[in-house]
Amino acid sequence: MSNGIVFLVGAGPGDPGLIAVKGLEALRQADVVVYDALANPRLLREARADAELISAGKRGGCHTMKQDEINALLVAKGKEGKRVCRLKGGDPFVFGRGGEEALALAEAGVPFEVVPGVTAGIAAPAYAGIPVTHRGLAASVAFVTGHEDPTKEASDIAWDKLATGVGTLVFYMGVKNLAQIVERLTARGLAAETPAAVVQWGTSPRQRTAVGTLSDIEERSAGIEAPAVLVVGKVAALREQLRWFDLRPLFGRRIVVTRARAQASELCQQLEALGAEVIEMPTIRIEPPADWAPLDRAIAELTRATVEGGPCGRGLRAPRGAETPRPQSPPSPGFQWVLFTSVNGVDGFFGRLALAGKDARALPRVAAIGPATAERLASHGIRPDCQPERFTGAELVQALAAQESIAGQRVLLPRAADVPETVRKGLEEAGAVVTEVDAYRTIVGGEADEEAVEQVAAGGVDFVTFTSSSTVRGFVQALGPARAAALPSSVRLVSIGPVTSETARELGLAIAAEAEKHTIPGLVATLRDLCTVQLP
Repeated sequence: MSNGIVFLVGAGPGDPGLIAVKGLEALRQADVVVYDALANPRLLREARADAELISAGKRGGCHTMKQDEINALLVAKGKEGKRVCRLKGGDPFVFGRGGEEALALAEAGVPFEVVPGVTAGIAAPAYAGIPVTHRGLAASVAFVTGHEDPTKEASDIAWDKLATGVGTLVFYMGVKNLAQIVERLTARGLAAETPAAVVQWGTSPRQRTAVGTLSDIEERSAGIEAPAVLVVGKVAALREQLRWFDLRPLFGRRIVVTRARAQASELCQQLEALGAEVIEMPTIRIEPPADWAPLDRAIAELTRATVEGGPCGRGLRAPRGAETPRPQSPPSPGFQWVLFTSVNGVDGFFGRLALAGKDARALPRVAAIGPATAERLASHGIRPDCQPERFTGAELVQALAAQESIAGQRVLLPRAADVPETVRKGLEEAGAVVTEVDAYRTIVGGEADEEAVEQVAAGGVDFVTFTSSSTVRGFVQALGPARAAALPSSVRLVSIGPVTSETARELGLAIAAEAEKHTIPGLVATLRDLCTVQLP
């Protein structure tokens, strides 16, 4: 078989957003991904579902595979004709042994490309508020290993020149040998009062920073372990003014997201943007209904309405901000309203609508339970005719009934299978004729891994978030009723709204806070309000 190609990709130091666009493309297209422990595991979700994922380990001297074994693996996969992404923490050619892997590939005749990454020596100080160069303070920077090959007879580092000839020194893997590094620098003329900083887990929510001088940095950084970088130079004193990453309101807080994995990204992104360490623990999953036939029959009943002067559909919705054409003729047969109570309902409905050869023009008037559902409708060119101020099923029914009499009107309700009948009962009490159809299924019991479950049970998180009653039920199922009810008081449970809170209480859980606005941004705002005490 003809040779494949190997991409040596720098994944950056921790923040998954720091990977280069070209590196992300290589990861997404790879047949095989060989990854290091320091590459953010979230990046692996970008790999193809059928890609072969191989852990190469390599953290703090503990290797799943030896370097020679990794080299041989890359060569073998390349010769099999595979497209390989070698995902490495930081930059492949900055203390990443990428040069050794490239040489092995070159000698074997396997094509390769190098995709540089953001190296920890620049990124970790930057996230700690320390520029490695600064006008008037440091015109040069040196990146130095703090852990030379122990088999060498003598050091390859010119300590005398480093101590007096470079503005900023950045030592990789230097925590273990911190005392020795300080001794060598001061013995060769670098003042003991020189500012210094140690940054652990740079660019990640677990980042810790200790600042001092060469004379006391060892004491001040007590408890900090690898992975960490040591920064020595006047620029380290700028942290007090330029600190930003660890001042965000949720920094250092561990927050569990229980949404289905496919839907968790919005909440995770908002929490991470505020500094939280997000632990994904999906307790539900979203699947198609067992039978599409009822929804397909309902869609077949949708009939285009007409207005005087031409075939402008009653259901035609202009983009947000534009005027929506209103009908001038009596309603057509079929449904007079379609009510959407979730984004999933919108997705399931419009997927089948397209398969039926119809589009938004086939719809009558539309109601949406809240802004997220309305936003998803907007992506299909529809602006809801009715949306309640408070985002619950009961409020939706009240808003609809207050807008006009719905007695005798046919209402289509695409929703999840096996959900509470609050909306249907409310509509029927108002005189509506309701047709409920399954547009999706919520399966309680998601993909929560045992490590996350044990971490929650042991009190190793600050908050657990619930975005629906089903996430609560899935959470209790994952932990077991006894452990769920006996969570440490330090673990606070936060709900998106009253229905979710009531389900939690019925299952023996104590809700610490409920979002005032029953939306993802409202939930995030509540968490932010709860974290009023600044972490050290």
